[in-house]
Amino acid sequence: MSLVVLVTLPPERALDLARILVNEHLAGCVNIVPGLQSVYRWHGEVAEDPESLLLIKTTGEHYPDLEARIKALHPYEVPEIIALQYDRALPEFQTWLLGALEPKQR
Repeated sequence: MSLVVLVTLPPERALDLARILVNEHLAGCVNIVPGLQSVYRWHGEVAEDPESLLLIKTTGEHYPDLEARIKALHPYEVPEIIALQYDRALPEFQTWLLGALEPKQR
């Protein structure tokens, strides 16, 4: 099962988290979408903050470790982590993704 995982976080933390997830083979690719302005309710109040959105490509097999790693590194008390399953993608992309998630053999 292939997944795109959506995660929002402060812009200054986005690149570091993306690099860690790819370096640790938890994600094959992470796109960083800057310039979001989020409006949300937190502790009964309406809050607004600038954020970046991470679009993380991974698999269901890697998801539990990916989620745990994001939670460990994320600065928010309750991070937004939403996994969307997809069943159609370019076969060559799927092959690349599976290869990118495998640690290099020495």
